Amino acid sequence: MTAQEVERGRFVRQPNRFTDRITADGSSGYPAEPGRYRLFVSYACPWAHRSLIVRRLLGLEEALPVAVVDPIRDERGWRFPDRDPVTGAEFLSELYLASDPSFEGRYTVPCIWDTATGRLVTNDFPNITTMLETEFTAFHRPGAPDLYPEALRPEIDELNDLVYNTVNNGVYKAGFATAQDPYEDAFDALFATFGQLEERLAGSRYLFGDRITEADVRLYPTLARFDAVYYSHFKCNLRRLVDYPNLWAYARDLYSVPAFGDTTNFDHIKRHYYVTQRNINPSGVVPKGPLTDWTAPHGRDAAGPG
Repeated sequence: MTAQEVERGRFVRQPNRFTDRITADGSSGYPAEPGRYRLFVSYACPWAHRSLIVRRLLGLEEALPVAVVDPIRDERGWRFPDRDPVTGAEFLSELYLASDPSFEGRYTVPCIWDTATGRLVTNDFPNITTMLETEFTAFHRPGAPDLYPEALRPEIDELNDLVYNTVNNGVYKAGFATAQDPYEDAFDALFATFGQLEERLAGSRYLFGDRITEADVRLYPTLARFDAVYYSHFKCNLRRLVDYPNLWAYARDLYSVPAFGDTTNFDHIKRHYYVTQRNINPSGVVPKGPLTDWTAPHGRDAAGPG
């Protein structure tokens, strides 16, 4: 975040430090191999949630082992509940500094560790899921969905850009704004996009017809956290998710798919945001609500792939 942006009160996300790719043919120096890499995630983090959903949808559980950090993060960063059995790390920061001793900044999830070279390959969250979809195809389960179909990629990328800027990152722009104007800009853009998505989903089960794609994977984690966290904690309180008939039914439809529902941990989500972000919630008190039924019938036909 530049001094000018801090002065204006705008939230600017830290750039990703590790941006290498794992490739099917190994041309990047990191060949896709089952069991070689380790995915580090937090159930609380929406960016990490994406990778968990895709890993489950594609059946990559054995090919890409996962380690989950504790939802409460302090000044030392993300902590493993017990030392990571593969790397021996107690904190994720140890792996960042082992990969780049000069690294400064937040130690973020998701990230992928290479056990062969003993370094982080990537913490580039926008590209981790598409990498799993396109470079790990040899290890996808039989019948796995094509989440990033080549013919739809330009349209998916265009919608993802809008959703990232106004929804996924938009809630953070509102929640971490320290001036009124940038807060209201983010707030207005968020709910304008919610209105567009509500209309789009009136005539389509998913964002691109009757198939789950990368676009649904990217939108869902924000919807799952919206009423529990972003509505109150981030002051995104024009409307709740449950106030949008199509968006709310769509979110429940996705939640009914095991890859989405089984990776949604509301306890981790609420404890992380309300306890960790003391600049917004100084008391650290975690709200008991909201009372919402994610298992209520969604009325959007049979569940999709799991």
